[in-house]
Amino acid sequence: ASPLAMPALAQPQPDEGIDYKLLRDPVATSSPGKIEVLEFFWYACPHCYHLEPHLLKWKETLSKDVVFKRVHVAFRGDAHQKIFYTLEALGKVDALTPKVFEEIHQKNRAMDMLMEVSEWAKKQGIDIAKFESTWNSFGVQTQQKRANALTAGYRIDGVPTFGINGRYVTSPAMVGGSHTRALQVVDYLIAQERKALRK
Repeated sequence: ASPLAMPALAQPQPDEGIDYKLLRDPVATSSPGKIEVLEFFWYACPHCYHLEPHLLKWKETLSKDVVFKRVHVAFRGDAHQKIFYTLEALGKVDALTPKVFEEIHQKNRAMDMLMEVSEWAKKQGIDIAKFESTWNSFGVQTQQKRANALTAGYRIDGVPTFGINGRYVTSPAMVGGSHTRALQVVDYLIAQERKALRK
């Protein structure tokens, strides 16, 4: 059995201020009637890369009342953020995110110049002209602004970090570096929000 499938009692109940933080100023969510979970991440972050397989398995366990979204932060420039939102606009983000991680973390490619990224996109079967026009589009710029606003609202200063329903923040760093424990804390906070919504 996967560690994620272990009973919640196998780990101590998460403590506010240690395992997670309650935001003083709640952030507006964009999933009415659902519990919104955001993963703030950065393609160049090795911790985000190592979290990825755990995250993909965990996503499969989510109930229908939970909406999971990724928010790419603009750390050290916005090229990687633009890759993410360009791929999202083209409907390719789920299929190609693992390949972006691979280029950066296994092949040691910077992926921070449009020319390099366009050539990579072409190898993935994407028309370069379409990729570059999307990269420069108003839609991608709008998504970047929204991501930056969420990053500021949740007070994100490191990644990977999870934002839960505009109210809570947790991360592997907060729970001693464990990916499994961080996702268990996310599950705990989802359950707390579910109780609150039923009241």
